[in-house]
Amino acid sequence: MPDLLIELFSEEIPARMQTRAAEDLKKLVTDGLVENGLTYAGAAAFSTPRRLTLTVSGLLDASPATREERRGPKVDAPEKAIEGFLRGAGVSREQCEAREDKKGTFLYAVIEKPGRPAAEIVAEVLEAAIRNFPWPKSMRWGAGTLRWVRPLHRIMCVLSSEAGDAVVPLEIDGIEAGQTTEGHRFMGDGAFEVTSFADYETRLKRAKVILSAEERAETIWHDATNRAFAQSLEVVEDRGLLAEVAGLVEWPVVLMGKIDAQFLELPPEVLQTSMKEHQKFFSVKNPATSRIEGFVTVANVETPDDGATILAGNNKVLSARLSDAKFFWENDLRVAKKEGLEAWTERLGNVTFHNKLGSQRDRIERIAALAREIAPMVGADAALAEQAARVAKADLSSEMVYEFPELQGLMGRYYADAAGLPAEVAAACEEHYSPLGPSDAVPTAPVSVAVALADKLDTLTGFWAIDEKPTGSKDPYALRRAALGVIRLVLVNGLRLHLDRLFDAQILRHKIDAGVDSDQQELRDALLR
Repeated sequence: MPDLLIELFSEEIPARMQTRAAEDLKKLVTDGLVENGLTYAGAAAFSTPRRLTLTVSGLLDASPATREERRGPKVDAPEKAIEGFLRGAGVSREQCEAREDKKGTFLYAVIEKPGRPAAEIVAEVLEAAIRNFPWPKSMRWGAGTLRWVRPLHRIMCVLSSEAGDAVVPLEIDGIEAGQTTEGHRFMGDGAFEVTSFADYETRLKRAKVILSAEERAETIWHDATNRAFAQSLEVVEDRGLLAEVAGLVEWPVVLMGKIDAQFLELPPEVLQTSMKEHQKFFSVKNPATSRIEGFVTVANVETPDDGATILAGNNKVLSARLSDAKFFWENDLRVAKKEGLEAWTERLGNVTFHNKLGSQRDRIERIAALAREIAPMVGADAALAEQAARVAKADLSSEMVYEFPELQGLMGRYYADAAGLPAEVAAACEEHYSPLGPSDAVPTAPVSVAVALADKLDTLTGFWAIDEKPTGSKDPYALRRAALGVIRLVLVNGLRLHLDRLFDAQILRHKIDAGVDSDQQELRDALLR
């Protein structure tokens, strides 16, 4: 029973698409083989920045011959009915048999399909898979019609068995299948031929390519943690970043550098976010102080100077990035201490939350009123809850959050502390967005709970009031997440609330905000108080 080896060699595939693409290739090919009568013992898919690979073991030599009897209409049925049956069965009237049973005489077609060699089926299935591959984004190049994520250079398609190996005859847009591949772009020795998957994997490793993404990730983590440990430091774990970096390199070379002393006083989350988002660096912290003091970067090439030149270049770019972050941080602290967070809240009057729900400032007013109403129900001080709600989203106006939106809330806590606000208010600035998902922690501090509930209830009632409800396939405003957040806040904190009254009151606030006239002004002011 032969084994099948497929490699699609192209320019660099975006890291975020690689894992899904390997699984799609596996599904398209194996499903196509089975549909054509070719069963197999096992299959595995792999991806690197420049290749998608599939190996299928224990494949049949050929599909089995089949014989099918299909009953058609009666012999005296209308001609159109008989013609439709003959066309569907792929036979002529002369090839059919007339058989009599209790209900009459019917036409029977005997459809015999001879077996087909594996190579023929593989070529057909692989061409269909390549031409219909479900890339999130694809491109055309040259004069051909083929679409791929990046220009496709080579197709390897080899059937191997004890008797030997053979290339599957296939050509797509001038790219002819073969059994040739190549290793690392810079450290490889050029093109070479392979005969089987074992030969392919071994020779790729010699050519400085680790085929398995899991093995590349393990190599990166092992080398990074060892380098940090040697300096009494720790690498901050980030599995998402690890998977992404493993998709950026074929031969990972781990390098470790230090952060300039002038940036060490920046909040650790700012350092982590800047290094991760802009340069795909892992953060390295001092366990004694919890400060971020270094970084780990992963190169795709070995150098004679052991990466010194690469590190020097990365340090220059990192210093520029962190200089920006330091500038934003110092400016924001100056505003928070001098003007207070309320100054930022006022600026949100110029930021539209939704064209039917007003500005962010309008929303803050509604949330503050609702938080004050909820506070006694959750054991919170009403004045603190209202104060927290009024400044909880102030950091949306800060320069740091404008640059790094994922730090919203967290920076609010830092700025609230800098402005001298009560600890409960600062905590609510960070925690009122939670829980963001099933694995996110649920706030338990009373003021944080009051503001978090008010925020989520305002979101739910607001979008319901303007008839922007989620559907079975779409939830653009994350209303399901908000509803689940309300449920978790209530359950985890053991609350007993009349949520229906809170919903009704907040919907009324939305309706009043949507069209306030002079007769309603007094009612609006009373509700907001």
